[in-house]
Amino acid sequence: MSEMADIRCEGADTVDAIMPVMDSAFDPIFGEAWTAAQCFGMLTIPGTDLLVARYKGAIVGFALLRSLLDETELLLIAIHKDHQRKGLGKQLARAVIEHAKNRGAKMVFLEVREGNTALSLYLHVGFVQVGKRESYYRGKAGEYFNALTLRYEITP
Repeated sequence: MSEMADIRCEGADTVDAIMPVMDSAFDPIFGEAWTAAQCFGMLTIPGTDLLVARYKGAIVGFALLRSLLDETELLLIAIHKDHQRKGLGKQLARAVIEHAKNRGAKMVFLEVREGNTALSLYLHVGFVQVGKRESYYRGKAGEYFNALTLRYEITP
């Protein structure tokens, strides 16, 4: 059964509150989670937004995105592990696209580790693979993982 979240753009004062989602959603073996300081720092850059998903009042997910001219880059997206596979990721990804469209973007880009289970979500909402970077991510144990570059074209 799908859960429906309330998704809104929130400020840097919410960063500490999203960290439990960050810790839950990203497996430490891959080293993909950001620190609160990294999130705060990114939010000081003009055009960067934080979308926060709440379910029954609790923060269950977030997306960090940066827009410049007619492009938006999805930097991070996460759903707390207790709320995954319930439709919230799809809802949040679609909210990112809508937010980008409202900012005047014609395309949304993201990079995802090859093998990441979120890849099927991105493809389901309409992203297509447009590139691959060999050995782009470095895991905690020093191993390397490929990155896939995906693009969503926003139609007028």
